[in-house]
Amino acid sequence: MDLEKLLTDRLAPAFAAVAGGPVDPVVRRSQHADFQSDAPLALARRLGRPPRAIAAEVRDRAELADLCAAVEVSGPGFLNLTVADRALGDLVSALAADPRLGVPVVAGPETVVVDYSAPNVAKEMHVGHLRSTVIGDAAARLLEWLGHRVRRANHLGDWGTPFGMLIEHLVDLGEAEAAQELSMGDLDGFYTAARAKFDDDAAFRERSRLRVVALQGGDAATLRLWQLLVAQSESYFLTVYDLLDVTLSRTDFRGESSYHELLAPTVGELDRLGLLRRSDGAECVFPSGSVGRDGEPLPLIVRKSDGGYGYPATDLAALRHRTGTLGATRLLYVVGLPQRRHFEMVFATAAQAGWLAPPARAEHVGFGSILGPDGRMLRSRAGGAVKLVGLLTEAVERATALARERNPELGEAEAAEVGRAVGIGAVKYADLSSDRHKDYVLDWERMLSLDGNTAPYLQYAYSRIRSIFRRAGVAAARPDAAVEPVEPAERALAIELLGFPAVVDEVAGSLEFHHLAAYLHRVASAFSAFYERCPVLRAEGPARESRLVLCDVTARVLHQGLDLLGIRTPERL
Repeated sequence: MDLEKLLTDRLAPAFAAVAGGPVDPVVRRSQHADFQSDAPLALARRLGRPPRAIAAEVRDRAELADLCAAVEVSGPGFLNLTVADRALGDLVSALAADPRLGVPVVAGPETVVVDYSAPNVAKEMHVGHLRSTVIGDAAARLLEWLGHRVRRANHLGDWGTPFGMLIEHLVDLGEAEAAQELSMGDLDGFYTAARAKFDDDAAFRERSRLRVVALQGGDAATLRLWQLLVAQSESYFLTVYDLLDVTLSRTDFRGESSYHELLAPTVGELDRLGLLRRSDGAECVFPSGSVGRDGEPLPLIVRKSDGGYGYPATDLAALRHRTGTLGATRLLYVVGLPQRRHFEMVFATAAQAGWLAPPARAEHVGFGSILGPDGRMLRSRAGGAVKLVGLLTEAVERATALARERNPELGEAEAAEVGRAVGIGAVKYADLSSDRHKDYVLDWERMLSLDGNTAPYLQYAYSRIRSIFRRAGVAAARPDAAVEPVEPAERALAIELLGFPAVVDEVAGSLEFHHLAAYLHRVASAFSAFYERCPVLRAEGPARESRLVLCDVTARVLHQGLDLLGIRTPERL
């Protein structure tokens, strides 16, 4: 059903026969035909023949009679391919009959760990957590839909020296009052108050230090207080995830504390393997290939000079557990680009230790920052980090107001539901439709626009299709209806729809979700042109049934594609 792959597979033997070996036909969409092959141009120098002559011979050898209405040599040596209407219709019919829209379940599923979101206990989630959460959740959704065994890992910051002061502040407040304060979601206030006492009160600092020792030593009373902090924070995080409509649950929390008992064995194994070296009193690994600007080797500090373990030790222990105990073969770390060097060194160390050996591999799924209208890091009016709940609430409020304005007939409950789907969808799509390696500007007007490459535009296209079926009095197209794309707008839509399997396959490998977003936008744009030029319900007989199938498949592709991005598709907008 993947038309581009089908054409490639048909052309490859003909190119191989002409060239005397394998050749990539380089098939792509064209403005001059449905598709075009550029391969004769690259092959000409190698064979010492005119590219037009090569293209003509490939055309004569290729078995395309049942698939293409025309195969023409064009320009300096392009091969232009026009797909036959009947072949196009048959392929769309096959797509319509497939519940998975041409995307197969993977033959060899892997265990994939997706490490994402990672807020800190006793701190509120801010806009800096948005990209990791949204991109990571899209990766988990996509790979799970393809049939992989996905393990979500929300690597909470729930361990370390700050918890001494946090627990002592909890004791000062009293458990009941602290629990109430934390349950109201004012985690930042709790943390700030603890930090202020730590900075200003020497006695409090000493109590905090002793509390850290008690925590790390497994003191039962201290652990109970620590667990109270963690539980209240996790409950808050879950309310944010529910609002953001992501798939993270309580069972996915994997705090740094869960690897605490693995730190000593992990560092011990590095030592046994001869990878550990002392540098300025710290125990370090010097991964091969990691050098600084001065050309000197860079150390990965796994145990500090004071005997404490650093973040690299925790990351190495987690990686070793994921490949060794969980049997994961693909590890995804959805963390900002500034951490690129850190993960390069962690992965290199794990490879030298034998914990990351083929088929297992680890990938840093890096991303840029969210900027304000001034092009700088997005900040609140007070200059601090923008709280994530506030951002999401504003998105829902703006979208709900637009929904009521656009469709006054919506009831209160339906307007709220549409507002949430559109508002949260707009925030997610603004992120996922951007190249994740780059920064992007948070622009409410653009994000919530019904025009352009936005979630509301795609959601509106879906709801418009559903309204066609409501007016037709049917839930879906007839399963036995023949598809006969004859008009240019019908053909253009059909060709776009057939590209769904290829883009899903590509994004599953690259995790470049803006490619999926761009594809869905092309589908919605092709549908808009089709809707304007090809009447559906006013058409008669086979033409009406054919166009209903095109509408049905378009709606399914938009629904499935947006669902993979974690975005809802309201029936009415």
